[in-house]
Amino acid sequence: MNDLLKERYQFIFEEKLLQEISDIALFKTIAKDVPMIDIGEEVIHIPLVLDGAIRIMKEDEKDNEYLLYYLEVGDSCAMTMSCCMGNKVSTIKAVTERKTQLILIPVQKMEDWLVKYRSWRTFVFLSYDTIMKEMLEALDALAFQNLEERLYKYLKDKAMVLHTSELEITQYQIANDLNTSRVVISRLIKKLILDKKIETHRNRVKILTF
Repeated sequence: MNDLLKERYQFIFEEKLLQEISDIALFKTIAKDVPMIDIGEEVIHIPLVLDGAIRIMKEDEKDNEYLLYYLEVGDSCAMTMSCCMGNKVSTIKAVTERKTQLILIPVQKMEDWLVKYRSWRTFVFLSYDTIMKEMLEALDALAFQNLEERLYKYLKDKAMVLHTSELEITQYQIANDLNTSRVVISRLIKKLILDKKIETHRNRVKILTF
């Protein structure tokens, strides 16, 4: 059995399920910023994150992307599970936020394990609950926070996912993720610097307060 699988999930899944995952799943290491699945593609695997992070994004009617949530260690993607249950294509785009180790479980096992393993049922339901809360938080930010607040939250969330207070990121990347212009982001970053919330260097942003 893969040591990292056992370390991450030994208190979540029973021994028989861990062994079955080890026997049939694919173990992969994926570099930073690699697309894993795009909108409209067939879902053939369910991901379980062993190490690293994955950003999950949606598109609006004008093909603008926006961030929904991150998958981190111990997470799976509830939206991918939902597509598996309904035999649908992917409704989200997933890209590695940093170098990521993960397990890919064949979708055929999704429903089998719901019947066979109580721990898998619990895991799936908790995944839905967690991701639903994160999606509602993202929607609240879009609806009720001004862009400066969204920018600061975006930077803090990314820093927490990457486990660092200093982000290597361009204003263009930030503008793209927040679906706005680089000029607007540049103005807001200057405001955050004046408020002593961040510091900037060339293509780097350091978060000063959390």
